Amino acid sequence: MDIDFVFKIAAIGIIVAVLNQLLVRSGREDQAMMTTLAGLIVVLMMIVTQISELFNTIKDVFGL
Repeated sequence: MDIDFVFKIAAIGIIVAVLNQLLVRSGREDQAMMTTLAGLIVVLMMIVTQISELFNTIKDVFGL
């Protein structure tokens, strides 16, 4: 896992937080919630990919 991966997650978090605040202040709470959920789903999909690679590496190391 590279440090770039951590920076990508942090960047997504910052962008989602800013969008959330802008949408809440303009009275669009529903869209703010959907933006937050979309950001969460994107990050979870990125993490699932990394976990999959981890399990594949573990299988290769132990010869399973």
